[in-house]
Amino acid sequence: MKHTPYTVSEVMTQTVVAIGQDAGFKDIVETMEQWKVSALPVLAGEGRVIGVVSEADLLLKEEFRETDPDRREQLQRSDAVRRAGALTAGELMSTPALTVHAGDTLAQAARTMARQSVKRLPVVDGQGLLQGIVSRSDLLKVFLRPDEELAEEVRTEVVGRLFPEPVDEAEAVTVSVTDGVVTLGGPLRDAEMRAVAARLVRAVEGVVAVTFDADGPVPGRTATEPTQPGTVTVPETTRR
Repeated sequence: MKHTPYTVSEVMTQTVVAIGQDAGFKDIVETMEQWKVSALPVLAGEGRVIGVVSEADLLLKEEFRETDPDRREQLQRSDAVRRAGALTAGELMSTPALTVHAGDTLAQAARTMARQSVKRLPVVDGQGLLQGIVSRSDLLKVFLRPDEELAEEVRTEVVGRLFPEPVDEAEAVTVSVTDGVVTLGGPLRDAEMRAVAARLVRAVEGVVAVTFDADGPVPGRTATEPTQPGTVTVPETTRR
């Protein structure tokens, strides 16, 4: 599609606060407080990302402050116990760092964040050099796209490709968008084509949901099942 999918480069923050692996514990805390961030990329050499220090890594020192870990805890949580005594970023950081590339799609970045339970990811180039950082809030920026912009993309990239322009305007497929919800109207009688249209519309970055206001069978129903004309909400399915 012309505008979709969006890539990480289009939403990432290019100005990134980072630290070296020799940064001390207190310096790390002060940097996080000053810049109001909850994690910092750790760099080596010319700016290669070698790890990430998060608030969770720092809190291990507080967790073990009042009691010494017993033998069982030392075995079960050896990495946590080690980092609780750490003094530098190199000792504290999680490594290797979870990263994404500027050309990755927002869906790819979102999957990595969800599966690894992280709130932000450093963005690196092919040599692992830091280019920016992308957060959960950055990935949500696509839902700020104006309704008019979404409608134009759906008309051009979905309706214009799937449904030839009819001679009679009354037979044309219409597109309207309200608060990110796309409604396709008109004589969409082919259930299979409606299902395809729904999938492609959902793939447009910023679309919240897809509905139909048209005559014809509901996608997913058999030919023998009764169908009532009117507004139909298409169930969510896998985008890809």
